[in-house]
Amino acid sequence: MPIVSSSAYADGRKIGTIALEDIRQVLQTDGALIWVGLYEPSEEELRRVQKEFDLHDLAVEDALRAHQRPKIEDYGESLFVVLRTAHLHEGTIERGETLIFVGHNYVVTVRHGGALPYADVLTRCETKPQLLRRGPGFVLYALMDFVVDHYFPIVETLEDKLETLEEEIFGGTFDRATTGQIYGLKRDLVGIKRAVSPLIDVCNRLVRYDAELIQEDMRLYFRDIYDHVIRINETVDNVRDLLTTALEANLSLIAVRQNEVMKKLAAWAAILAIPTLIAGIYGMNFEMPELHWPFAYPGILAVMGVLCGLLYWWFDRAGWL
Repeated sequence: MPIVSSSAYADGRKIGTIALEDIRQVLQTDGALIWVGLYEPSEEELRRVQKEFDLHDLAVEDALRAHQRPKIEDYGESLFVVLRTAHLHEGTIERGETLIFVGHNYVVTVRHGGALPYADVLTRCETKPQLLRRGPGFVLYALMDFVVDHYFPIVETLEDKLETLEEEIFGGTFDRATTGQIYGLKRDLVGIKRAVSPLIDVCNRLVRYDAELIQEDMRLYFRDIYDHVIRINETVDNVRDLLTTALEANLSLIAVRQNEVMKKLAAWAAILAIPTLIAGIYGMNFEMPELHWPFAYPGILAVMGVLCGLLYWWFDRAGWL
């Protein structure tokens, strides 16, 4: 079985690790809380867990397919919450998904992809029995808080990358790779936006939730997550707007540089056109002028040089060279 953790609690304190076949018996105990963590289970394995906890079929199907939009579903006796996870690993963003089943006295988590293990969350909850005795609502809060907290360093890293790109763009060291970096950064922001934006509605519903699964005094905790999500979402929007502006500025500066190059090419073409024109007309004469005037060649060359010099001076003064 892909069970990475299976613990039973009573009055906020851990009783011990529990086997799958003993779960139903423990669930019938008053004041008991069971927390089971799964990692990429197969359909058969998840169906066994479903049988022990009486999980809803639709929620189990979503947990099997994964790749769900962050959401919260109320199935009467249980809640089903979908979270998209993200964290930094060696400078790259690792993404995953966590699906959470919350009942009156149990919590089942199903991790997919690059989702971080929740060993730290488990340890933190066990060190706060006064909160853990509040039941599954506190466990759900701890899991969501853990997921949301990992968005902050990602957003800060993306902001730092944006500042570096701005320095490259306005420092004149940009190239074609800069445009690719901007698009890559926008793609990362879109991924974070898809993970964070739906959480606003999820947290909003949990703050206003009036079922017994979430105690009323837990609303303040979910409101704290809601504030964090709002802040991250606003930061992502601001960075996206700045990236759009940076992309436009980058393209504008590239166009300006191209115009500068085109002006230089046009200026040199005009300068070279003078001797080309004179030499072309000069060579069309049947009787060469030097037959009658020994200074014809030096004179023509001097005229070419003077005219080219005047054009060069004029283009340089106009800023084309």
